[in-house]
Amino acid sequence: MGFFDFILGAKKHQVEAYLKNGAIILDVRTQREWEAGHIENAIHIPLDELKNRVDEVKQLAKPIIACCASGVRSAKAAKFLNLNNIAATNGGGWVNLKKRL
Repeated sequence: MGFFDFILGAKKHQVEAYLKNGAIILDVRTQREWEAGHIENAIHIPLDELKNRVDEVKQLAKPIIACCASGVRSAKAAKFLNLNNIAATNGGGWVNLKKRL
């Protein structure tokens, strides 16, 4: 098992653990990207709106799996949510996440 396999495997297990705890998928892509396709039942809050809408996420009272197109924006979203005392993890790109669900 290589380093990247270790990291990706850890991420996969973390997403699975979040799902077992009733996590909500949060898609942080733009409106245009969302309209082109998304995970069913995901919540959509674009990354640039997340700061102003963090209370909406807190009210969900569930762990969050953030996703985007590639995993970069969702990593930023997860970090921001964690800093705001919301359990969140980076689910990466939405297409790959959808395949794992």
